[in-house]
Amino acid sequence: MVAVTAFVCSNCARPGLAHSSAGRPRPSVPEFGWPVSVQEVLVPCTGRLQPEHVLKAFESGADVVCAVACQEDNCHYLEGSKRCARRVDYLRSILDEIGLGGKRLMLFHLPGTAGQDMALAAGSPAPDGASNGLDARVAAIRDGVMQAMASLPPNPLQMAPVAGADRESHQEVDISDDDSEE
Repeated sequence: MVAVTAFVCSNCARPGLAHSSAGRPRPSVPEFGWPVSVQEVLVPCTGRLQPEHVLKAFESGADVVCAVACQEDNCHYLEGSKRCARRVDYLRSILDEIGLGGKRLMLFHLPGTAGQDMALAAGSPAPDGASNGLDARVAAIRDGVMQAMASLPPNPLQMAPVAGADRESHQEVDISDDDSEE
């Protein structure tokens, strides 16, 4: 059973790179060192994270869902981190309204690499913003998620069977052609 689902931006913690005509580099995910079962979902930008993705993670039984975005001033998609923050606020209100609790949804920021990538592409030295304190920031994310896990009760959607549902439910469908006359 997955205890945490983490949606991680593919640009939030990688070193700056000058892109070549050969294509985009493979994304690298920071090593969080999770002590529990975590499903990490790598996304091109957390601004693309949709409410249904987060709600599906909770429906699947995650106790905590987190989004790890770029810092707002260093996002490759300019507004992606801001868009993610607005969606997280919106989803927290929905989670509070349905009784699951908005504290189960967390948002964290790691340094983005947009500035470094632009500098390298222009032939300038890359500012060293992404690597400063990265390990401490990653550890703070891990610790914040673990504190939330310890303070929250288990996700009630893990335990609640659907009322009236059989273990093997199925639906019979009549596929005969009623319009044919024989």
